[in-house]
Amino acid sequence: PCLMWLCSPVAEKTGKVLGEFCRCYKEQYGVALFNSVRYEIEGNGGPQAQLLHRKVPLEDHVIYSGNLFQYIEENKKWRNRFCVVPHNYGLVLYENKLAYERDLPPRVLVNSAGYKILTSVDQYLELVNSSLPALTPPKSGHSPILKCPTDFPLILWHPYARHYYFCVMTGKEQEKWRAVFQDCVRHCNNGISEDSKVEAPAFTDAVRMYRQSKEQYGTWDMLCGNETQVLSNLVMEELLPELRTTIGPRLKGKAQERQRTWIQISDAVYRMVYEQTKAQYDAAMAKCEQERPQMESTIRTDMDQIITSKEHLASKIRAFVLPKAEICVRNHVQPYISSILEALMTPTSQGFAEVREVFFKEVTDMNMNVINEGGLDKLAEYMEKLSHLAFHPVKMQSCYEKMDQLKLEGLQQRFDVSSTSVFKQRAQIHMRQQMDDAVYTFETLLHQELGKLQGKDDLCKSIQRILERVLKKYDYDSSTVRKKFFREALLQITIPFLLKKLAPTCKGELAKFQELIFEDFARFILVENTYEEVVLQSVMKDIMQAVKEAAVQRKHNLYRDSMVMHNSDPNLHLLGEGIPIDWGEEYSGQPEADSAADKRRRAKQVVSVIQDDEGVLPYEVGPEALLQPGSLEPREPDAGAPPSSPDGVEEIREALAKESLGDSPGADVPSGTSVPHAAPASPKPSADVPSEAKVPHATPASPAPGTETPSPSAETACHQPSDKETGEEVAALGSQCSPLQPTSMTESGEGVQTEF
Repeated sequence: PCLMWLCSPVAEKTGKVLGEFCRCYKEQYGVALFNSVRYEIEGNGGPQAQLLHRKVPLEDHVIYSGNLFQYIEENKKWRNRFCVVPHNYGLVLYENKLAYERDLPPRVLVNSAGYKILTSVDQYLELVNSSLPALTPPKSGHSPILKCPTDFPLILWHPYARHYYFCVMTGKEQEKWRAVFQDCVRHCNNGISEDSKVEAPAFTDAVRMYRQSKEQYGTWDMLCGNETQVLSNLVMEELLPELRTTIGPRLKGKAQERQRTWIQISDAVYRMVYEQTKAQYDAAMAKCEQERPQMESTIRTDMDQIITSKEHLASKIRAFVLPKAEICVRNHVQPYISSILEALMTPTSQGFAEVREVFFKEVTDMNMNVINEGGLDKLAEYMEKLSHLAFHPVKMQSCYEKMDQLKLEGLQQRFDVSSTSVFKQRAQIHMRQQMDDAVYTFETLLHQELGKLQGKDDLCKSIQRILERVLKKYDYDSSTVRKKFFREALLQITIPFLLKKLAPTCKGELAKFQELIFEDFARFILVENTYEEVVLQSVMKDIMQAVKEAAVQRKHNLYRDSMVMHNSDPNLHLLGEGIPIDWGEEYSGQPEADSAADKRRRAKQVVSVIQDDEGVLPYEVGPEALLQPGSLEPREPDAGAPPSSPDGVEEIREALAKESLGDSPGADVPSGTSVPHAAPASPKPSADVPSEAKVPHATPASPAPGTETPSPSAETACHQPSDKETGEEVAALGSQCSPLQPTSMTESGEGVQTEF
């Protein structure tokens, strides 16, 4: 659709919202800088972590790759695509596997922040029908906006951006791809780096202050992605209702066509907003960075005076606000704190317990397999797999899904919590981090021991001893992380509720306190922030007490606050400062890769490709899909070439029918199955060990889980993605497309689609 007439009002609205936000950001930047410098000087750290934290991230792996069908909206056909999920969790889709191996440009780059993963067309249609209230939903019997050729769809839905439609052939594939996609969303949603001690808190506080100025309190589902994505969501939150009112009545055609048109318009507007937002926010951030040296110099010089001035202001605000806040807490918050905490603790503690069990089982299985199959010769192979355990979406799924039980029920309405997804994803991110810390600590300790070991028995005993040692450290760290998460979640639920309750009687009176701040310190002390700190103090005591009492209950496996482990293992943290361990390079005996292409081919894939008896996807890509180097256009098929992948729904269904009867054209390698490296003829050891297998001198640290894990498939050849495959360079790629069009079209009707 032509959107030229929308450019001016969209740009005007975007500029207005960002102008107000950037004012908030500038104010919060000074406060965040002061807090950062004060923390650096005073040092107020909590309990010391016992597990090591990986300082150099693992970047030599691909999470998953394989074939699946994608629906191409421009020509309304389903195409077989080769999808790669690199280490940074971008979704990268290629014409086929050969295009990926030749390092040709991908068809699609998707940053999945803000997306929901749907496995039902009915779920999708329900969301689409509710996205534009002015539209009357299609009557039953009418063709829907999307037809899926199989019973296993995977749909990426976003409230503002383009939707993506995929399907696979089996339920097992669907479960695996769903776990992978959810991990991508979880990772991309967590796009604001916590390593930034000034910019990150300044940004999140500015978003919160801006929304509160519009009387929007509470959690916000769209606080996900990087800063530009979050700000684009902020603009669209205000812009979308206006677009519905303006554009809704102008949409023509059948209900399905109007729905499709609306999705395209929303996506095009979102792209326009994104480009303008990025430019304006980058300029505001650069200006603050330019002023930072002078501000930091003032803070360090006048730190004592600034603290004294802030404490004086806080005492005055406290005298005015605290009596009202305490009454509000006593009547509306305190009676419900224990209920909220219990609702949070049960699924979270179960999830962390599952992390412990998965880690225990994987190490125990590895111990059995190494001892029974080859000793030290096989250790490097298994340790390389174990090092990626936290990034294995399928193995971690049993941990993540525990959070699906989180229900706040009536509490959600009482405290105006829009959704529990914020808390679920935060807990899941903590789970993944704790798993990686446990794995990294284990491999660091084992690597140190290897030079002292003699024979299988020594290796077995060392693995078991180190496992027990790491589990004790995990128990302590997971308790600390969970208690911190519970406190933060309780504050995130109760503080917005209190601010909203107190606003009518308190907010209008805050202006009179401005005169108590010296002009020289006005960049570092804000009345609004100090007021919120006072409100926080009014409820913090009750929250701390509730978490403290919960730690006494054994069912949640929390340490009491009095249990503090200081420097219990000082030499361990010195080990963590060493060079990262590369098990494959150090112990496999393989020569180092000579080129980037070799390194790409040798990249390990975390999740094994499914290899069902019936094959994953029965359609092998034909010669017509092989690309000329440097071109996105397929070349013409040779005479007598085998048939290509079916495109239309009916063609796919016919091929499925043929496949079930054994008439499908045969392929030696099923589509979606990577060809393994050349390996010795001896089979790879299975992860499953017969029950009668004995491990000498091995004493389990805790009961092994009752569930049995399936044997892993053979390690598949994977490839290190180049920078352009990461899904993070989209801003640059997006500039190649007109800001008014959803995609850049090729002659075949397919676009190089990019996401933000």
